[in-house]
Amino acid sequence: MAEATFDKRVTIFSGHYGSGKSEISVNTAFILRKKCMDVLLADMDIVNPFFRSIDAKRALESAGIRTIAPMYANTNVDVPAIGPEISAALHNESLRVILDVGGDEEGARVLGRFRKEIPEDDYDMFFVFNRSRPMTTNLSDTLVYIREIEVSSRLKFTGIINNTHFMDETTADDILYGMQLALEISHETGIPFFASSVMEELVPKLEPGIDHPLIILKRNIIMPFRKP
Repeated sequence: MAEATFDKRVTIFSGHYGSGKSEISVNTAFILRKKCMDVLLADMDIVNPFFRSIDAKRALESAGIRTIAPMYANTNVDVPAIGPEISAALHNESLRVILDVGGDEEGARVLGRFRKEIPEDDYDMFFVFNRSRPMTTNLSDTLVYIREIEVSSRLKFTGIINNTHFMDETTADDILYGMQLALEISHETGIPFFASSVMEELVPKLEPGIDHPLIILKRNIIMPFRKP
């Protein structure tokens, strides 16, 4: 069992609300930063104001990771006022860029504005899949959801990440349960299965049942109703 590696200069995460894509985005930024890379994380989720990667802004910037977020992030007003900064980052070939994208058609359309600036041969766009979410509990609904994001963004997914979880109640069996459907989705779409993500405390319980790469997560984002 190996840890997943992120090899492309631009890494994009998209998935349904509650999929956990923001936590994966933040963790990926820290993973890349450990390799002494110049890293920037852009929170492009203009739809969901409650559970955002920018919530970890202080820790990210303390580690030397640059962050971009809409001007009014974490307020009741949110506008896509981040275009020029993202464009500059995408054109900077020495910079590793992570885009945390809203997981609906509107969020995907925001990503689509930058389609021509995203290097065709140097990006990954991962579908973060959580089988516990209402829109991704079965194969047919998930396929529709994937197609909608690809059409709206005008970009293709290059990998699937299984991030099935039930918050603090997640078990090793839950992750394996999500992996089964994630592999079906991969087979049906031709999108490669990339990895399962798992909180670090669950890793020892997964070892007998996992034979593909893992993204090992530390909790960086605290939901508003949860005490740190």
